[in-house]
Amino acid sequence: MKIVHEEILFGQSTHAALGACLDDVRRAIGNVVWPANSRKFSIRPVMDGNGVLPIKVGFMRKLDALGWKLEQRPVLAQGLGPGKVDALKPLPDGRQFAAEWETGNISSSHRALNKICMGIIEGHLAGGVLILPDRELYHFLTQRIGNYKELAPYFPVYRHLKALDGLLAVIAVSFDRTDPGVALIPKGMDGHSLQRRALKRK
Repeated sequence: MKIVHEEILFGQSTHAALGACLDDVRRAIGNVVWPANSRKFSIRPVMDGNGVLPIKVGFMRKLDALGWKLEQRPVLAQGLGPGKVDALKPLPDGRQFAAEWETGNISSSHRALNKICMGIIEGHLAGGVLILPDRELYHFLTQRIGNYKELAPYFPVYRHLKALDGLLAVIAVSFDRTDPGVALIPKGMDGHSLQRRALKRK
């Protein structure tokens, strides 16, 4: 899978620990392939034809290998039960860096960014990144999946938080190529099952 755009909404990626976290995330995105065991991320170009959950398996496996903690339920703020965070990297200063891979709708994307911001405000997170499809990939995925083009108009809201001691980034990803001969990526419960089986084999 390839990165097509990176947006730092606030913070400095030149900070050594935060820059290292972003480097891990970039490497993990490069580990996302389809079909499994191939070297590229190829997608069957069918409108609304592919699921989203199995896509992030290679991403999660790579972060796990790099020392990240997967599917954690951190306390980010008093009274806030944010649910699971896809991956967290412990940092030397006691805080953590969060990585979220979007598998829900655009409301889920906003919640993910808000969750990271609250973690930074409360001092539990040093930063975080949200990975989501660009508009080209979006067309071939489950209908209404959160995507970069739909989220981008709200970036000024987050840029106004630049005084926070942390980093917030969004990365747009896309396929390496289209291939009408590859299998569709499973949807629904089939996608959940495939993701669980694949992560258990990590």
